[in-house]
Amino acid sequence: MTRDLEAPHVRIPARTAFLFDLDGTLVDSVYQHVLAWREAMAGVGIEIAVWTIHRRIGMSGGLMANAILRETGHAMTAEEAGRILRLHAEAYSRLSDQVRPLPGARELLAYLTRAGVPWAIATSGRMESARPTLEALGVSPEAPVVTRDQVPHAKPDPDLFLAAAERLGVPIGDSVVVGDSVWDLLAARRARALGVGLLSGGYGQDELERAGAYRVYQDPAELLRRLDEVGIRISE
Repeated sequence: MTRDLEAPHVRIPARTAFLFDLDGTLVDSVYQHVLAWREAMAGVGIEIAVWTIHRRIGMSGGLMANAILRETGHAMTAEEAGRILRLHAEAYSRLSDQVRPLPGARELLAYLTRAGVPWAIATSGRMESARPTLEALGVSPEAPVVTRDQVPHAKPDPDLFLAAAERLGVPIGDSVVVGDSVWDLLAARRARALGVGLLSGGYGQDELERAGAYRVYQDPAELLRRLDEVGIRISE
């Protein structure tokens, strides 16, 4: 496998593409988001356990805030919802220098690029918060990236992945969605794409499989080593 990674000779089905989530899938940023959401909630007087927040990471910010506030019985005004989103963005910005690419993430994207396999990133974050994360990952400004501000609805709706496939000019049914949360995989299922789960966001293998994952791997590095299991055939 090491030899193939140095000089890939790949045979792939026509028009196959990879659609990646960002946080927890390509970069180790889930817990920075959790702490940022806790700070944002505290900023409007809501104290909540971090594990409760983690269970919602991967959803759009608005949906997640609504779900958490519903569970706490807190009635939220539109003004308060906007304030929570702003506070989260500010808190995450302060923590973003801690974010690092997950093992194998850069190598996986580079390998797919060399092999001629189209890929895109589809994140529930807005471009404002995603930009420094993309820079830390080394993603080129020309790379196809779809963010929350570019679609009507974020995960668990399929809009992000549908838009990413359209950006690449690939049918969604010929796409492999890679994500770390049940919300990614639910969105993939609703889009009718093949879902692949990663454990690097903190969800368990059984949860990801129940949400629709065809395969589950530890992180991008393991996915890279096992690309043949998701349809990327490496010839000798």
